Formats: sequence, C-alpha cells, structure tokens
Amino acid sequence: MLHRALAAATVAAILTTGTAHAEMQMPFALDWKFEGPSAAYFAAVDNGHFADAGLEVEISAGQGSLDAIPKVATGAFPVGFADINSLIKFLDQNPGAPVIAVMMVYDKPPFAVIGRKSLGVETPADLEGKVLGAPPPDGAWAQFPAFAESAGIDLGKITVEPVGFPTREPMLAEGKVAAVTGFSFSSFLNLVRLGVAEDDISTMLMGDYGLELYGNAIIANTEFAAANPDALKGFLTAVAAGWKDVIDDPAMGAKAVIARNPAADAGLEQRRLELSINDNVLTDYVVANGFGGIDDDRMTAAISQFGKNYEFQNAPDASLYFDSSYLPEELFSLK
Repeated sequence: MLHRALAAATVAAILTTGTAHAEMQMPFALDWKFEGPSAAYFAAVDNGHFADAGLEVEISAGQGSLDAIPKVATGAFPVGFADINSLIKFLDQNPGAPVIAVMMVYDKPPFAVIGRKSLGVETPADLEGKVLGAPPPDGAWAQFPAFAESAGIDLGKITVEPVGFPTREPMLAEGKVAAVTGFSFSSFLNLVRLGVAEDDISTMLMGDYGLELYGNAIIANTEFAAANPDALKGFLTAVAAGWKDVIDDPAMGAKAVIARNPAADAGLEQRRLELSINDNVLTDYVVANGFGGIDDDRMTAAISQFGKNYEFQNAPDASLYFDSSYLPEELFSLK
C-alpha cells in the first residue's frame, strides 16, 4: 500500500533542503546497477548540467524497474528511471499513485530474443521447435506473447525453459537452450564475455518485429512535480544534455561509469552504451521528431498490445501514464 503521508513528508523535506542551499537536492533512482546506459546521468553531473539547472543530483543504483517505481511513488525519490510498461501495470494496480512518466528515454525498448545461429536461431520463426530460456520475472519475457503474435510465430511450438538471471546466458553459451529473452545490450555482451563468437549471436529486438511498446522513461512523483515544475524541467533538460554528451563521446561516458563502478570494464561498458544509443535511444523517430516525447497513436497501440500480456483491472488511459507538460514544445535534439 502506498503511503501518501510519507510522500508528502519526503517532498517537504526535499523542498526544505532545496531552499536552505543554493542547489536543490534531487535524488535520482536508477532501475539497475551502474553500467554503460547510465553514463548519460553521470555526464549530466560531471559536465555541470544539473548544476546549471540549480540541482544537486545524487544517483542511486537500483534492482529493476519494480524497485524504482515504488521509490518514486512513495516520495522516497522525486525522480527515477523505469520501464513504462511496469509503470502502467503498477498504476493499474495502485490507482491514483503519485507517479508518472515525464520523459521517454528508450524510444525502442531493449526487449529482445537473443539466439545462436549455430543452434538454428536467426529469425523469430526459427524459435518454433526450439527451447527458449526465459527468467519468469524478466521484462522481455513478459512481453513475449505480444511479440509472438506480432511476429507471427506459434507459442505452442516453442518449449519454454524457466531459467534464472545468472544462468540465462551461460545456458545459451553451453547450448542448453537455443535462445533466451533479455535486454539486447546486456545479453549480447554477456554472451561475448562468455566466449560466444559475435557472428554466432542473433539479436532480435522485439520492436523490429511489430512490438509497439515503449521502453524506459524518466518518472516523477506527481506531488513533487506539481510543487516544483521548474526544477523538474531543469532536470529533464540536464538529462537530455547528458545523453547528447555521451552520444558525442561514448568513451567519456564509459569513463564516467568506471569512476562510479571501478570493477566494470571500460571497453565493455562503452560498447553497452553504444548499443543502447543505437538501438534504443537515437531511433529514426527521435532523429526526426526530437528526444523525450511519445507519439499518441503509437502509445494507444502500445497499450492495446500490452493488454495482450496483462489483464487491466481499470480502463487504461495514456494520460495516467505519461505527462509531456514538463518537456519543451520543441523536443530535445540529440544530434
């Protein structure tokens, strides 16, 4: 159950802190640990974009979107980064919760099926008659029924093997499954690190096969946003600037990640960042229309597709999940 009193108290504390210092403190909850795709937010810190907006931003690692969303909904964090599909489900199950997406980051979600060509998997149709490894809590697996329908494959002809996150790529590397569901930029590089030849890996982004869903977005506590619209607009402007920085210089972005996660490999995280930029962030739509917003018709189609994987308890409404009012009319340019 959500605790509005806690949210109000936390927002009040953030406001008090913000007025006591030159910069408003605005903690930011990531969805996952510090890896390549989080470089943009570190660049916004290191290159002074948050400071230019009058903000002091402390970035915290997460354990998945289901971790970030309640953190923001309860007011423990005013802003976070989460999968919008997980947010839609959360808001359907917690009507009126004070959390909403305010900036789309992954215009194309990283949901993917990753197979090995040597095991006979290069296209979605090849999955029929094969064993697919899928962690039950995996975000990509949650969208697989809609993907299967849009790609024209028969779910009944696929053997699904439940696997754990730590064993997913090792099982594919060992040939115990022919393909797995996962995030494109993570599973691909995990396989490479396990010694699988890159030209043996087939990465099928679900968004390339008819899946209309969006991916991760910046989310905000609506009570905080209503009380601090300029601070939130400044935060989003700084985030866009951070993404532009790492697009222009991915090596700099990787160094920013390593500064916070010294155990990581700089080369690997740079590649992970570049994959997320090319596949998820800097899409043709974003190049043509700008970064941060959504297309209303696509969002309607995405909600309809999401309904094939999840039974809504309440009537879905896009305005409950995404608020574009904190974005500039002319969306951010990343090029």
